[in-house]
Amino acid sequence: MAISVQNLIKERKYPFIFSLFLLLVFVAFLLLTYTESPITFTADFTQSQSASSPPPSILNPPISNPSTDTPPKHDLSPSNGTVDVKLDSDWNLCEGGVAVDYIPCLDNFKAIKALQSRRHMEHRERHCPEPSPRCLIPLPRGYKGPVPWPKSRDMIWFDNVPHSKLVEYKKDQNWVRKSDDYLVFPGGGTQFKDGVTHYINFIEQTLPIIEWGKHTRVILDVGCGVASFGGYLLDKGVITMSFAPKDEHEAQIQFALERGIPATLSVIGTQRLPFPDNAYDLIHCARCRVHWDADGGKPLMELNRILRPGGFFVWSATPVYRTDERDQNVWNAMVTLTESMCWKVVAKTVDASGIGLVIYQKPVSSSCYKERKENNPPVCDPNDRSNSSWYVPLDSCLAPLPVAGTGNSYSWPAPWPNRLSSKPPGLSAEHDAEEIFYEDTKHWSALVSDVYLEGLAINWSNVRNVMDMNAGFGGFAAALIDLPLWVMNVIPVKEPDTLSVIFDRGLIGVYHDWCESFNTYPRTYDLLHSSFLFKKLTQRCNIVDVAVEMDRILRPGGYVLLQDTVEMINNLSPIFRSLHWSITLYQEQFLVGTKGFWRPDEKIKI
Repeated sequence: MAISVQNLIKERKYPFIFSLFLLLVFVAFLLLTYTESPITFTADFTQSQSASSPPPSILNPPISNPSTDTPPKHDLSPSNGTVDVKLDSDWNLCEGGVAVDYIPCLDNFKAIKALQSRRHMEHRERHCPEPSPRCLIPLPRGYKGPVPWPKSRDMIWFDNVPHSKLVEYKKDQNWVRKSDDYLVFPGGGTQFKDGVTHYINFIEQTLPIIEWGKHTRVILDVGCGVASFGGYLLDKGVITMSFAPKDEHEAQIQFALERGIPATLSVIGTQRLPFPDNAYDLIHCARCRVHWDADGGKPLMELNRILRPGGFFVWSATPVYRTDERDQNVWNAMVTLTESMCWKVVAKTVDASGIGLVIYQKPVSSSCYKERKENNPPVCDPNDRSNSSWYVPLDSCLAPLPVAGTGNSYSWPAPWPNRLSSKPPGLSAEHDAEEIFYEDTKHWSALVSDVYLEGLAINWSNVRNVMDMNAGFGGFAAALIDLPLWVMNVIPVKEPDTLSVIFDRGLIGVYHDWCESFNTYPRTYDLLHSSFLFKKLTQRCNIVDVAVEMDRILRPGGYVLLQDTVEMINNLSPIFRSLHWSITLYQEQFLVGTKGFWRPDEKIKI
């Protein structure tokens, strides 16, 4: 029988009426909450979810319309993981001669001035300021969205990287030209007299076993110039980590990244490069201006450390093919050093243009080291040698290799593209490591295809340069392999070291500490991704500083894509909004932020 409010009043059942009223209020509250924060997925893709769970689908739109929201303000006081908000007038614009291209750990002129020596390129190494300036990078005058890939490989907007020094300095070598509003890259270079495509083919013709894009997938280009070598190798299925220091060759790495070519700032100085042992299939140097035999041969021993056993070093420089006294002295020193390291010359030739090269191969076992007449350079003692490559001095010894006949043999990864999904040779020997690896691969494949590419407010056609801020096994990058983009896989130095696995899979990456600035120019990445990164960071550094660094790296119009706990997303959202980023949230664990063109008016000297 139906119950009417009128009958209840007549029968004076006031407790029941009061309870009914509270129930209605509670239902109304739930309905209101639902309309503002919908649960958008049918499956929960948390960090602990089984990769075999059914794929999710997006059921409802994001929780807010960020374009109409007033950005909350942030508190710049030290953080213990929580963030208060206040006036956004606290944001200042960096001001100074290098402000537009400011890289905190490479532009610390006070620290550089205080150096006792610059003999070994100490002034090009990292010297991070403490504290790092908490200011935002200004935009170049006339800055606009980048030229889309693949057109960007050959031309970029001059106003985005308004540096003309290389145009004049290298005008006879066809590195880069100015043409109306563009910088144009014809594919020339100091050693590419007939063009970079001819040079790439010349290398493979000289040593066919190289097999670009099959046997040789991951390479390092030392002193890369504007990275045309790496840019054109992409057509061969090869991914190149192009690197050079921030030096008098103005903005060469900035040119590379604006072109959409993988590149980073680094130098072979006094410290190890931020890569694991035995990482690269091939290392290339074309007139890269590194004195390989300097300081007892430490620069070449660093290449030996990161070169995969059986991998190749391609050296194209005047000592290889000129006979004057200076060049011959360099060549003789190189012969002595490479023989002492058991590197074998597998090819030496000169092409029709007069440009020559030599190709060395690293040994695959330590047997040669034992047969040397002199133990110089010595083999490193594994018990005394650091496995880290972050602020670690260069070795003056050779990293140990597998010993033939002991079962500890080295295996080259499967040919590309099979190596992407095959068991990596460097995977941990623990009994469940292989199962964890394959489950991780399945998890990221499902998450990327069903959520990241289909359900989030990201225009992937505008995304070229991607960074995974804590890459794990590289599953995120592997799941994106068919898109016209590339991923810089970053392994935080306080996380498990899986970078060798990433290189084994045919991907690239670096070590980094996110409590410090990254070695890249401002405005060089289209998308920054992280998965449950920030909780551990809050134990060591302020997440406001990490957000400032993300703002520095990200291009206007670029995206941040984070998966994290509700607590961390609640902490990060007001910081991002105070930067005038638009923010959308999904299922309380995915945050998509879009950086705009806003910059503050107040300035601060750096």
